[in-house]
Amino acid sequence: MIDIDVKIDLNTQNGKKEAHYKLHIHSNEFITLFGKSGAGKTTLLRLIAGLENPKSGHIVVNDEVWFDNKINLSPQKRGVGFVFQDYALFPTMSVKNNILYGCKSDEQKKSLDKLLALMELENLANAYPHQLSGGQKQRVALARALINEPKILLLDEPLSALDNEMRIKLQNELLSIHKEFKIPALLVSHDISETIKLSDKVAIIEDGKVERYDTPINIFRDDEKDVLLGEIIDIQNDKIFVMVGTSIVTVDSDEISKYKVGEIMKLKVSIL
Repeated sequence: MIDIDVKIDLNTQNGKKEAHYKLHIHSNEFITLFGKSGAGKTTLLRLIAGLENPKSGHIVVNDEVWFDNKINLSPQKRGVGFVFQDYALFPTMSVKNNILYGCKSDEQKKSLDKLLALMELENLANAYPHQLSGGQKQRVALARALINEPKILLLDEPLSALDNEMRIKLQNELLSIHKEFKIPALLVSHDISETIKLSDKVAIIEDGKVERYDTPINIFRDDEKDVLLGEIIDIQNDKIFVMVGTSIVTVDSDEISKYKVGEIMKLKVSIL
C-alpha cells in the first residue's frame, strides 16, 4: 500500500497555487496520471522519488515512511525506478553499463542477463545510445529502472516520442513487465487509449490536485449513446483537432474560444 498526502507550491497555467496530492495505491496496481500539460503530473512523480520536497504531509510506502514532518529519505534510499521522458541515458556508456549504473549489490547485477533477454537487448549489450532506436532506448531505460528491484516504478511519458506502431508494441511490453515484476507503477500519459489499455486506476490531475480517481472505464465512459471521448491536441483557425484512440479527428466549430488544448471533448457520431 502506498499512501500519499502532500502539499507543495506549484506554478500552474493558472498562476501559482498550492498543490495537494492525495492518493492511495494498492500493491501491484498500475496507475496513470492524466491531465493537460502543466497540471502537475510530473511534479507528483518527482515528489515520490524524492527529487522535490513537499512543504508538508506524508509519503508512506509499505509501512515505511519516506516523508513526513521528521523524515525525508534521500532518493537513493527510497527504492524507486524512474524512467524519464528523454530516457536520460549516458551517451558514453554501453547498453550494459547504462543498465548497471547505480547497482547497489552483486546480487542485483546477476539480473542483467535476465533483463537483457526480457527487453530483447542481448545483441545490443555493447552498443551505445546513439546507435539505438527510440524503442531500444526506452527498453534500456526501463531495464535500468528495474535492475535495482524498485518498490515502485515511475514512468514520465516514456512512449510519447515513439511512432504509433512502436508505441503499441511497447505498451504491450509494459503490461508484461508489470505482471512479471509485480510492483506498483505510476505512468504520466496524455493518451486516452494508452491510459485505458494499461491502467487499473486513473488519477485526473488538475492544478496540482487529484480531481478524480477511478477505473479507466468510469473515468472516460459517457452515459450518452453514440458519443466518443477524445482529447483536444490542437486548435487552428476554426478547426479543432481531437485524438480519439489512435486516430485524429477534425472538428469544425464557430465557438473555438470555448475549447482549450488538453481538454476532453465529446463527439457525437452517427451509426449507419
